[in-house]
Order: sequence, then structure tokens, then C-alpha cells
Amino acid sequence: MWQSPRHKAARYDSEMANQFTDISAILETWYQGERGSYLLAQLQAELDRRLETAFGYHMLQLGPLDCGPLFGECRIRHRIFAGEQAGADIGLLCERGELPLESDSIDVIIAHHALEFVENPHQVLRELQRVLVPQGQLLITGWNPHSLVGLGSALRGLHRRSPWRAHRPVSPHRLTDWLNLLGCDAEHCSYLYNLPPLGTGRLRQWMEKGDQWCATHGLPTGGLYLMHAVKQVPAHKRPRSVRRRAGKLIGLAVPGPAAQPSPAPAARPIAGAARKPTDPARH
Repeated sequence: MWQSPRHKAARYDSEMANQFTDISAILETWYQGERGSYLLAQLQAELDRRLETAFGYHMLQLGPLDCGPLFGECRIRHRIFAGEQAGADIGLLCERGELPLESDSIDVIIAHHALEFVENPHQVLRELQRVLVPQGQLLITGWNPHSLVGLGSALRGLHRRSPWRAHRPVSPHRLTDWLNLLGCDAEHCSYLYNLPPLGTGRLRQWMEKGDQWCATHGLPTGGLYLMHAVKQVPAHKRPRSVRRRAGKLIGLAVPGPAAQPSPAPAARPIAGAARKPTDPARH
């Protein structure tokens, strides 16, 4: 049956969206298992180290996976967990390529697998850069295509009907180039999950020690990377496309200083009270 190019494009977009949804469901199930929990613990520990000195008023986490908040013990108290589908911890429903937030309003952003499950990762990265304040911190996680995990996902994507055909990993080198074009400096890249936790007993201990050794020495063989970047460009006027939808953007006001207690009034002297003796040296 003949189909017009428009119908073919719509069908392709629908298939891609279904594949991305299937991958998200598979990864959420994997993160709930033993190996996924092990990786999440590693990621949380590394995020805590990166966010130890973070400061500001607003913090954002977004991505296709509902693995729970990764804010940890960060001192920023206003935290927004955004997602495209409703979840237990999701507080803001939105698309990653069109964030309903004012420009230069977020101090720290955690983008958990936010670039590799979309058709246009450049648009998502531009939105992250737009809402981030100058000198704000951007933490991006993604599967490392140059690792055993990346090789496994590439092999799974060879099957015609596999949902992994829609997986589009972004390498740390390419991500660094994109960040530089947007005025963000990539300060550090950590690699996690070099060796999966296999076996039991001594074998398991050796595998975990080897994984920690690889992470400590920064070997670029980890299955997951964490890119830490800082926005260096100054705040500027919003583009015209953003001004058109300014009514739909959420403004995040900076909280004012706490009210200081007013000083206690001075006590009035009581009538008839005895006065202190005068110092004779003053006369």
C-alpha cells in the first residue's frame, strides 16, 4: 500500500518514540536489579563529591528514567525532579527539549541519561545551558560507547526490531566539544562501572576492588561517565523564541533574607529609684 512521505515520517517518529519508551522501561528494570543498584550507589557517591561545595537556590534533575532523586546531601534545598511521565518523585512534567523555566534560573542541573534517548540531543543541551545561571554547574551522565557496556548495547542494536536501535550514545569527547560551543567548560569527567559485580565471595571482592582501582585512576573504560561542566558565558537577553512563550515559563524567585528580630526597647528609669553615686573624679 502506497504511503505519502508525510505518513512515512509520522510512522517513523511514532516507532522511534515507542523504541525510546521501551529502552527506558528496560533500563528502569535494570537499575532496580543488583547491578543497577551497585552502579547507582557509585553514581550517588561521585555526585556527592561533586556537589559538596555547590551553592545556590534552585536545583534540577531530569532524564527519561525514574530511578529516584540523585540530589544526595547537597545544601541546595529547593529541588525540582522533572520528567516526561508522571512518577512517584516527579514534581514537574515537561519535555527535555523545552523546559518551562526562566533563563538563568537554575544553579545546579543533574542530567541523568538525558541526551542519549532523544532525537535531537543538541536542543536538549541548549535548553540546559539556557536555564543554567552563569557559573552554574552541569552534571551529565551517559553510557560510554567506548566500553564493554557500550559494545553490548551496540550489538543489541544490530537486530532490526530491537529497541536499542534507537539508542544514540554521546561520547565524552563529543560532549566536551558541544559544551565548549555553548560556552561551558568541561572541568572533569569520571568513569564508573568499569567491572560489573560478578560472582560471590572472593571473586566478588576482587571485582569490586578492581572496579574501584579503575575509577580512582580515571581509566576511560567505565560503562557510565559523569561529565562535570560549568557555564562561563554571562547572562544575556532571552532569544525571540523564548520571549514568545515567556508566559508559559516558570519564574524561580530568589528567596529574600530572613527577617531580623527587632532590638528590644531600652528600659525606662523607674520614678523614685535611687541614682548611682557620682564619680568624684569628674568634678
